[in-house]
Amino acid sequence: MRAVLQRVTRAHVSVDGSIVGAIGGGILALVGVADGDRDADATWLAQKIAELRIFRDEHRPMNRSIEEDGGAVLVVSQFTLLADTRRGRRPGFTGAARPEVAEPLCRRVAELLRARGLHVEEGRFGAMMDVELVGDGPVTIVLDSRNP
Repeated sequence: MRAVLQRVTRAHVSVDGSIVGAIGGGILALVGVADGDRDADATWLAQKIAELRIFRDEHRPMNRSIEEDGGAVLVVSQFTLLADTRRGRRPGFTGAARPEVAEPLCRRVAELLRARGLHVEEGRFGAMMDVELVGDGPVTIVLDSRNP
């Protein structure tokens, strides 16, 4: 699984003009599921999101995790993170998992984060979504469960 994490002061995702998920301060997690990803990848990703020290405290700009900071997470599925751009000008997506595999794994990441006591909002899998955010920092981190 791949994820792009953005530290935000606020973010929301809407479908057809209606907001389906919104958070204040926290992490916007764009999550892509690769062909062959399993529950272990979702578990690794959720743990990394929860424990990654990318929030400020009184001593350092990146010293607290989202768990310690008390922020929220907005999980948005994004298969385009698995784009293959090695040839030509049009990306290929054959490395992305099929929807029947990807959707449960995206939801699993959100469930695991909730189980850790975090407030989690989600986008709508498979929908054309508008994502708006106000970046904090900006801080953007890329995670890949196949390259931990």
